[in-house]
Amino acid sequence: MTQYHRVPLFLLRVGTGWLMFYAGITKLMDPSWSAIGYLQNAKTFGGFYSLFTGPNILPFINFINEWGLTLLGISLILGVFVRFSSILGIALMLLYYFPVLEFPYIPGAHAFIIDEHIIYASILFFFATSRPGRVWGLENWCSNLPICSRYPRLREWLG
Repeated sequence: MTQYHRVPLFLLRVGTGWLMFYAGITKLMDPSWSAIGYLQNAKTFGGFYSLFTGPNILPFINFINEWGLTLLGISLILGVFVRFSSILGIALMLLYYFPVLEFPYIPGAHAFIIDEHIIYASILFFFATSRPGRVWGLENWCSNLPICSRYPRLREWLG
């Protein structure tokens, strides 16, 4: 990989990380935030998403949203566990995509089938397959730790 490839890959990883981190941390810092409105207004798969609005499961869903985005952002910014967090991030982005979809349109987004969640999922897919944590990230350092020598599969999940 040339220097001309490293800089944009690094900037894309850190920029996407900041976007995810900020989305998560603002939810964490707002005690009134809840996913209930998003879930109740699901246009596609409304029955499926309504399962997540129950009083016993909604706190868990809120926790997953807040901490999932925050930790995904931290992972991308630091460049550690990028493959693992990207795969989980793809799942989150797809779960965010369907409630607003009124096939084939995304209301309010001036979009036809593709919206920002699909773009984010595509970027995360690229990260899961390209090892961007090895470019000015902590994955090189982590992959050289003794625990990675002992458990080589861990090195694969690091990136």
